[in-house]
Amino acid sequence: MRIAVLSDIHANLPALDAVLTAAGAVDAIWHLGDVVGYGPDPDGVVERLRTAGASGVKGNHDAAAAGGSEIDWFNPEARRAMEWTRATISPRTATWLAALPESVRTGDCTLVHGSPREPTWEYITSVPVARANLGVLEGRIGLHGHTHVPVAFLEEDGRIEVVSPGDGSVLELRGRRGLVNPGSVGQPRDGDPRSSFLVLDTDTDTVSWHRTGYDIDAVQASMREVGLPASLVGRLSVGL
Repeated sequence: MRIAVLSDIHANLPALDAVLTAAGAVDAIWHLGDVVGYGPDPDGVVERLRTAGASGVKGNHDAAAAGGSEIDWFNPEARRAMEWTRATISPRTATWLAALPESVRTGDCTLVHGSPREPTWEYITSVPVARANLGVLEGRIGLHGHTHVPVAFLEEDGRIEVVSPGDGSVLELRGRRGLVNPGSVGQPRDGDPRSSFLVLDTDTDTVSWHRTGYDIDAVQASMREVGLPASLVGRLSVGL
């Protein structure tokens, strides 16, 4: 079974469409939250995921868009974008976002946005944090996003191996437990502005990371047109 795993789309419809095209024929599409926020097309992204049959979990931006208090923790630019998102999304989109679970267990995999021990907010950015989360992980593989950076933390014989993948990197899991991040579809932050996603192949027990370009200029123009913060517009060009 081949599964496209996407995270942090952030209302960037051209990026999502590019990723779905690049992923090609897959058996399932899983998303790891932050479907909306920052970007100019929240309704379009939610509708595309819905029609594609994608399933997944709620991120902090999704919770905030549905009316949650998460907005109180946002920096000024993120809050301004979220206020616009709240005022813009349809009731259908708000209902879809509100219904997303914080975590999902499916087979050997647990899906969260932040981390297994704190599904909405915690960033997994270091070996100590990864080790603590592997200690509470249900299942063998924890799929998470939130950092916008592709990475994997693999556990073997009490050690944690950190994998920093590039475009086309293939990781053989070989039955090992791990935490795996696909990077961001709509707002990468690893210095590469191309959309990032991964494909999980349960038959070969492998994960592969992929990058694909999209029309950044068009998205930036849409963001400017609706008055989203200039800092959010600019960072798409540099992937930071």
